[in-house]
Amino acid sequence: MHIPQSEPNRSFVATAEGERGGTAGLKRSVRAYGKRSILGLSALLFTLGLADLAYAANCKGPSAPGADWSDCNKKQLMLGGIDLEGGNLANTDFTLTDLRGANLTAANLEKATLVRSSLAGARADKANFAKVEAYRSSFAGISAEGASFNSSELQRTNFSGAKLTGADFEKAELGRANFDKAVITGTRFPMANLSRATFSGSTFEGPLDFTDAFMFLTRIEGVDLSAATGLEQEQINLTCGDSATKLPQGLTMPTNWPCPVD
Repeated sequence: MHIPQSEPNRSFVATAEGERGGTAGLKRSVRAYGKRSILGLSALLFTLGLADLAYAANCKGPSAPGADWSDCNKKQLMLGGIDLEGGNLANTDFTLTDLRGANLTAANLEKATLVRSSLAGARADKANFAKVEAYRSSFAGISAEGASFNSSELQRTNFSGAKLTGADFEKAELGRANFDKAVITGTRFPMANLSRATFSGSTFEGPLDFTDAFMFLTRIEGVDLSAATGLEQEQINLTCGDSATKLPQGLTMPTNWPCPVD
């Protein structure tokens, strides 16, 4: 007896093959996508690498007015007399660097590090020194008229003989800073820490702003503060003056004057 053989279930075979084909296709797609992702990531890293190289090369660029040395390492260099007028020197590290006689007019040095560096005799009118770190640095004889030193760390900094007309030291840390023979006409010190700073011998015409300044043992012997603004009796009581010190109207000489030699 002849038994006809049934034909294979083509729909099942076709479906199975389709599933196998779909799985393989999916795997190929995943692999291809992975390759594209890796290539894309590699391209991105390569681009970033080029950017880093370009940025690093910028730090080695020549010194010139308008130079961009932001975030660069310029420690322990001899840069006396350099011309960086209008330059971008934000966050640049100038630790122990010689910048004597440099032209920093209108330069941006915000957040720069100037620890133990020397800017003696430099020109820095209208420069931005906001938030700099400049412990034990020398600004002796600098011309920084109209410059901003807002919120800067300037402990034990030497400003002797500096021209600081119209400079702004709001919220600056100026403990033991030396302003001997400095010209400070119209200079602002609101909320500055002036503990043990020395103003004896400084010269100015017109008012100074000492609003809320901390003046613990601040040396003001012989200084004429009669036109100063923002001074309160509580501040004066902390200072070190003498019989030659002149105070704004309404303020009186403390009984502890003169202070012992520090």
